[in-house]
Amino acid sequence: MLPNMSTLQRLEFLLLALAGCINRHDFVIIDYLVTENRVYREAVGKKRLRLTDDQRRRLAVKGKLLGRKLLGEFASIVTPDTILRWHHRLVTMKWDYSSRRGPGRPRIADRIRRLVVRFALENRWWGYGKIQGALAHVGHAISAESIANILRENGIEPAPERSKRKTWNEFLRTHWDTIAATDFFTVEAWSWQGLVTYYVLVFMDLQTRRVHLGGITANPNTAWMMQIAKNVTDPFDGFLRNEQFLILDQDTKYCEAFRYLLRTAGTEPVRLPPRSPNMNAYMERFVKSIKEECTDQLILFSERSLHRVVSEYLEFYNRERFHQGVDNELLTPRQLRCSGRVIRQERLGGLLNYYERQAA
Repeated sequence: MLPNMSTLQRLEFLLLALAGCINRHDFVIIDYLVTENRVYREAVGKKRLRLTDDQRRRLAVKGKLLGRKLLGEFASIVTPDTILRWHHRLVTMKWDYSSRRGPGRPRIADRIRRLVVRFALENRWWGYGKIQGALAHVGHAISAESIANILRENGIEPAPERSKRKTWNEFLRTHWDTIAATDFFTVEAWSWQGLVTYYVLVFMDLQTRRVHLGGITANPNTAWMMQIAKNVTDPFDGFLRNEQFLILDQDTKYCEAFRYLLRTAGTEPVRLPPRSPNMNAYMERFVKSIKEECTDQLILFSERSLHRVVSEYLEFYNRERFHQGVDNELLTPRQLRCSGRVIRQERLGGLLNYYERQAA
C-alpha cells in the first residue's frame, strides 16, 4: 500500500481486494459446477432428463433472477428458453381461478341416459318428443335436445331413419310364438360297410325351446327332404303345423321342393345369409349340446342305434334337462316335491342323469 494513503483510503482498498477475491472464488465454484453438469450430460448421453414439477419450479424461480444472458452462460441442464417458459407457466398458474368456478350444468345421470337409449332401441318409431314424454311418465324431466345428444353419442339414428329398418332381434320378438328353426348335424357310425356319415335333421320351437327329430339318413336327397316336409307340416300332428316361419341356413339340402312344400302348408322358410350361425343361435347351441353331452361320448353301430340315442337325448332334453337359458328350469315343468329321498333317473347307461325326490 502507498504510505501517503489515508486510513479511509486504505480501508476502501482492502474491501475492493477482498471483494475481488470473493468474486474469483465464486466464479471458480460456478465454473466447476457448470463443468460438472456438462460432464454429467456427456455421461448420460442423449437420454432425456425427467424433472419433477418441483424441480422445474425451483429452476424457473432461480433462472428468472439471472436473466436470459447469464442463463445462456451457465445453464447446462436445460436451455434458457425452457427455464423462462416454466417461469411464465408459474405466473399463469398464479392467476388461474378455474378452481374457484362453480359447477356448470350437471351431467345427465347414467340411469336416465340408459333409459333414453333403451326407449329408442325398443321403439324404433319413437321421436325425441315421444321419448321425452315416456321419461316424464316415469319421473325424469329432460329436454328433447338432451335426448338428441344422448342418442347421437350412442350412434342411434333419429326416428325416421330407425323406423325404416327392422332388426333381426325385433323380428324374432315380434313373431316369437310362430317361429321354428331347423339344422343338420352329422354323426359317424359303424356299419358292415365301414364308417358311415349320418345326417340328423332336427327342428326347434323357439318359444318353448322344445326340439323334434325330423329324420336320420345317410343320403338326404330331394325325395327324402320332401317326405320330411310332409311329415312336419301334417295338419294333425306335424311339428310345424302351427308355425308361421322356419329359420334355416343356406345348406343345399334344403332344396326348392322342400321349401315349396313348406310354403304350401303355410310355413314360410326364412333363409339366413351365408356364414351367419349367430342368427340361428338357439339351434346351433342345441347341436353343440347334443354332441358334447351325448353323441361324442358314444361309439355307435348302425342307423338304428343312432336313432335310439338321439331319441333318448331329445326326451331328456325336452323333459328332464335343466336349461341355463331359461333360468335353470325344465322345458316341461314337473310337480316339485320337497320331501322324500333323492333318486337318480338315468338314460343311456348313466350318460344322462336327472334327479328328483321319490314320491311318498
